[in-house]
Amino acid sequence: MGLFTRFTDIINANINSMLDKAEDPEKMIKLIIQEMEETLVDVRSTAAKYIAEKKTLQRQIDNTEKTIASWNTKAQISVQKGRDDLAKLALKEKYKFTEELTQLTQEMARLDEYLLAVQEDASRLQDKLIEAKRKQASFVLRQQSAEVRLKVRAQATVHNIDEAISRFERYEQKIDRVEAQVEAYDLAQPKNLESEFRALEAEAHLEDELAQFKKQVANA
Repeated sequence: MGLFTRFTDIINANINSMLDKAEDPEKMIKLIIQEMEETLVDVRSTAAKYIAEKKTLQRQIDNTEKTIASWNTKAQISVQKGRDDLAKLALKEKYKFTEELTQLTQEMARLDEYLLAVQEDASRLQDKLIEAKRKQASFVLRQQSAEVRLKVRAQATVHNIDEAISRFERYEQKIDRVEAQVEAYDLAQPKNLESEFRALEAEAHLEDELAQFKKQVANA
């Protein structure tokens, strides 16, 4: 059974308070880190799913735009040939796909919002994980410090004591330099695809747009 039941439990968790209450703080911090890492995998999997859905949806949008352009061209040709009946049918198809494009565009906007939220969650969780690992590193250093002090006290001469303390301080400085170089894992955040498509406005009546096509043909 995990320590946390929800993502928000991890984000809101007070690690110091949990460790203060734990009988075995070192074991507790290991469990906390393990569950955070597992949750981070789940969050990234969700992000990958949304990215895949966006790619599929983008292909649908592209195809729908091409279809709209195709029916628009057919309507123009029909007017030029004096086939108003075919032009009207073409315009009906154009409007049908225009409505579909509007729905697809709205769905793309929702996916963008979901993906942004998941990426923000991943970033927050990564920060929390870094905090936990720093606490774990602190336990390791404290243990090393205690072991060094125990060894020093067992030694008989003062010069050995000074040498052991100096050696530990150098090791501690090395740990500090290594920690200073550690960077948070950077979630490969994909660039957001442009999802703003201008919805085509249908004329109030098919006859009005048909008249415009006739006017264009007459002036050509």
